[in-house]
Amino acid sequence: MPFLKRELSLFDVVSLVIGTIVGADIYIAAAFGAGFLGPASIFAWLIAGVMAITIALSFAECSSLVPRVGGPYAYAKEAFGDFTGFMAGWSLMIASWTALAVFPLAFVAYLLYFFPTMPVWMQTLIKILFVFFLTFINYRGVKKAGKINEILTVLKLAPILVFTLVGILFFLLKPSIFISNFTPLTPLGLGGMGSALVLIFWAYVGFELVTVPSDEIIDSKKTIPLAIIIGMSLVILFYLLTNLVILGAVPWTQLSLSTAPLTLAGGALMGGLGAAFLTIGALLSISGSDEAGILSSARIPYAMAGDGLLPHIFARVHSKYGTPHVALIIQGVVTILAAVFGTINQLIILSVFTLLFCYLVTCAAVFPLKQKYSGGINLPWLIPILGIFIAIYMMFQCNLNQILVGIAFMALGIPIYINYSPGEEIKSIRRDIEQGQGLFVRWIRVPEKFLGHAFRHVVELVRKIT
Repeated sequence: MPFLKRELSLFDVVSLVIGTIVGADIYIAAAFGAGFLGPASIFAWLIAGVMAITIALSFAECSSLVPRVGGPYAYAKEAFGDFTGFMAGWSLMIASWTALAVFPLAFVAYLLYFFPTMPVWMQTLIKILFVFFLTFINYRGVKKAGKINEILTVLKLAPILVFTLVGILFFLLKPSIFISNFTPLTPLGLGGMGSALVLIFWAYVGFELVTVPSDEIIDSKKTIPLAIIIGMSLVILFYLLTNLVILGAVPWTQLSLSTAPLTLAGGALMGGLGAAFLTIGALLSISGSDEAGILSSARIPYAMAGDGLLPHIFARVHSKYGTPHVALIIQGVVTILAAVFGTINQLIILSVFTLLFCYLVTCAAVFPLKQKYSGGINLPWLIPILGIFIAIYMMFQCNLNQILVGIAFMALGIPIYINYSPGEEIKSIRRDIEQGQGLFVRWIRVPEKFLGHAFRHVVELVRKIT
């Protein structure tokens, strides 16, 4: 299998963390939180950030133990075998590719602020060109893609930083407006916290993709965990400050009805110029997130193909640029088709459920990987346990239709696995089922020394049931 070039530094990866997380979500999620909690939605942003960094730390632990390209696919494969690894990789690929298709749709939606009468055919053309241009950047080399991502990260954050600084200065001069918009703090109570957390949590996802191109990161065992911790902490602080200004600038009743809360808040603080300024920031933010996502997402089928679990064509590396060019091209075609024929709601519904499955498996993989390999970042066992419960909680917030759609797309990968997987792995799975152990117990082989007797009794109960 051809090797990729190690060229990404700590600064590159921290930028990638921020670039994959901060995107179009910040431009719409504030309105959803306000609709459920009013000004108290600021607490949901903090709680969701803590939930995200809890899961991200489990990813950091896994990446330090298994510093190989593939991210969740590699962790699940090492911890639970080829089948679970394939399902984690397949689910992550579905989640990533469908999420990538959201960005050209959002890009066109924000562009309509400047060109409200744009015909449909032109909107479609812009979606295609948007995906093509960002895919071409990644095709030409990871170093160029990393540097362009850094430029886009700075450009997309600059408008919001200016907005936040102006907002803080405005509130210092006129604190009565800020106090008025935050009073009462909980006009709707806290009953909508769960619903708000699900939507706001979506604004934090993306960190999982940073662990995928580990073969291209300098000293990845140390760089990835440190980059995740630094990047996630900066994102949480950034979101909190931004939403404090948004909620202080606009009454929550107006905010809850807006589809572009930052444009609305920018207009409230800086007039029409501020609204246009924040809209440009949205366009840059969307572009930066998609560029970073394209870089990482193409490495998932590359890693799976290298292990023989997908057609080998996905593992081809460009002789000149050192990038998985075939995977990038196929990914780009799928993204364009999804963006042209899908809707934002459909794509997010499919992405969220499959992504949560990857989170669940990765958090569970921490324990067998710590048993199998030495080193790591010595993460307290409570962190991945909390990550498991967070992932399960978020999955149960999906409605039945979302769950069924997610399961259906995940199931499409099973015949592919059967066709490409080693025969011994299939025999092993069948043997477990025949012996009454069941696939579920096979997936939760967690070292007892980390979890004690209570978890062992739960496993025994599950074994009897399955």
